[in-house]
Amino acid sequence: MSRIIDRSKRRNISQVFTFRELAVATKKFNPHCLVGEGGFGRVYKGYIGSIDQVLTRSLVQHSNLVKLIGYYADGDQRLLVYEFMASGSLENHLFDLRPKEPLDWTTRMKIASGAAKGLEYLHDVADPQIIYKDFKASNILLDEDFNPKLSDFGLAKLGPTGGKEHVSTRVMGTYGYCAPEYQMTSQLTKMSDVYSFGVVFLEIISGRRVIDMSRPTEEQNLIHCATPPLKDRNQFTAIADPLLGGKYLKKSLYQALVIAAICIQEEADRRPLITDVVMALEYLTMPIDEKKSQ
Repeated sequence: MSRIIDRSKRRNISQVFTFRELAVATKKFNPHCLVGEGGFGRVYKGYIGSIDQVLTRSLVQHSNLVKLIGYYADGDQRLLVYEFMASGSLENHLFDLRPKEPLDWTTRMKIASGAAKGLEYLHDVADPQIIYKDFKASNILLDEDFNPKLSDFGLAKLGPTGGKEHVSTRVMGTYGYCAPEYQMTSQLTKMSDVYSFGVVFLEIISGRRVIDMSRPTEEQNLIHCATPPLKDRNQFTAIADPLLGGKYLKKSLYQALVIAAICIQEEADRRPLITDVVMALEYLTMPIDEKKSQ
């Protein structure tokens, strides 16, 4: 998050915690409080009794971004405190189901729509513009009502300035989610995020990881496997997650796949703006019964 927040303004943005407060909140960083590991360290669950009285003002505040509550900083040690997301990550609900039930179609579309709105805020509302750079299922966290929020801004970059169209940066991110032009040129743009969104959206629809080495060689890359059905309207239902049990409208599935397909196009200038994606997803978030009545 330090890449996004101006250091000179930090004292006005969020609560400053002591190491002791965070140690007490996490029971001395007890392994039982460990909920996962991000790209820059471990993530613990903790309770801070006075948190309701903490007034936060972040440079990036949106209902689809995880809220930064505060931080601790001493020398080289940095600890960030975020709001707790009760339902964990989207990754867990797509690929690690036991003992969870699979997500239904409407919930999947709700999550995709909310995540797209989070990106839209970063691209078009945040000042300066922010390129997320690490959009993937494990970074989309869910609250108790399965509302999605983007998390882990460790790789995020401020957008281009001075009339430039891209940011030059060392290629980092998760294999399978990075846009091809970014991998080849190290030039990062908003369209790089749109590509990553398309990959995750395809994972949401199919229930498959973009790269799955446990599958036969010809099935390990989701993008390659999905390409033939995406081009043939008679085969597109083969992409849908079998755990959905066919409980979706074929029209909605087709429209969702069209959105995913245009987001993952090889040429960046042929991808849509994330604002257009948000608009296209509006219909898909409607309950199935409402769509049938239209």
